[in-house]
Amino acid sequence: MLTPDEWTALRLSLQVAGVATLTSLVPGFAVAYLLARGSFRGRAVLDGLVHLPLILPPVVTGYLLLLAFGRRGWIGPALAELGIVFSFRWTGAALACAVMGFPLMVRAMRLSIEAVDGKLEQAAATLGARPAMVFLLVTLPLSLPGILAGAVLAFAKAMGEFGATITFVSNIPGETQTLPAAIYTLLQVPGGEAGAFRLTLVSIAVSMLALLASEGLARRARLRLGA
Repeated sequence: MLTPDEWTALRLSLQVAGVATLTSLVPGFAVAYLLARGSFRGRAVLDGLVHLPLILPPVVTGYLLLLAFGRRGWIGPALAELGIVFSFRWTGAALACAVMGFPLMVRAMRLSIEAVDGKLEQAAATLGARPAMVFLLVTLPLSLPGILAGAVLAFAKAMGEFGATITFVSNIPGETQTLPAAIYTLLQVPGGEAGAFRLTLVSIAVSMLALLASEGLARRARLRLGA
């Protein structure tokens, strides 16, 4: 059985990962579509910026977020005047997780969009469908498996994110202490190995359930599209 503090860390991790994933879906698909179908100057630069969090050490990403969104950061004070605060809040943890999972989401979606047969889109346009209708009725449904895969990858990354999160929002129990941070904390105190092991098993179980759910949804989507 988990202790109350461990349940709090689990609940907070699910909340942070869920918010990070949901808020990334629309911008993630927009960027993926732009990279898959767009032809413009700076495309390589955009692609590099999107994938930068995968290359940089997570601590560096967290530090950059702190410089930008901290209470004395570049845009943090302006956002604070609007009532939007990220530093040392669970919302900041969600922002850090969204940034770290964004490249994985975009890559999965981009590959799915690139795999859509262009002849189907051309056929729909030939039959009189406008570009918006071609996108909604052809491109988007055929990209659905990749969208689901990208969402699950981002969710799994958010559940396991540690470096950027702890650098940006610290490790505050009940506010920013997600599962990885809780495991780290338990490993620093005598007798905490049992709790760390319990939370490790919980992390594995949640990640596996997410992957199985993603595979099931993607399979159903492929069957529907095939039908």
